[in-house]
Amino acid sequence: MKNQIIVLLAGILFGAGLAISGMTNPERVIGFLDLLGNWDPTLAFVMGGALSVFSLGYFLMRKSGSVPCGKSLPKGESDPVSAKLIVGAILFGTGWAIGGFCPGPAIANLAAARTEALVFVPMMAVGMFLAQRCFGVDR
Repeated sequence: MKNQIIVLLAGILFGAGLAISGMTNPERVIGFLDLLGNWDPTLAFVMGGALSVFSLGYFLMRKSGSVPCGKSLPKGESDPVSAKLIVGAILFGTGWAIGGFCPGPAIANLAAARTEALVFVPMMAVGMFLAQRCFGVDR
């Protein structure tokens, strides 16, 4: 039960951060990706803040040797970059640029019943299903 509470609190914190920073607004994301037009650097600051918090937390977990939820940290070696990873990253980035949504803000926008999210999230679920069934993608 403790693990589920931690996950719930992390999700609430993430959603609140998205809402407060304005990152649930697809126009902000598209503005960030529009380098030749009316460029909006807000997303870069949000990402920088998130990376700073993550880096500090990761450093502290590495130093203490313990992590929340009883899981263990990776030993430092990761899987090599594969063709599936590159294709998936290209598809993810393309969808993000076209729709202005990535999964977190899209799901957060369901609560606001935004038409774009009501279309995007089911299509995202279909894409995830097809990736798993057709291409053997685990997650």
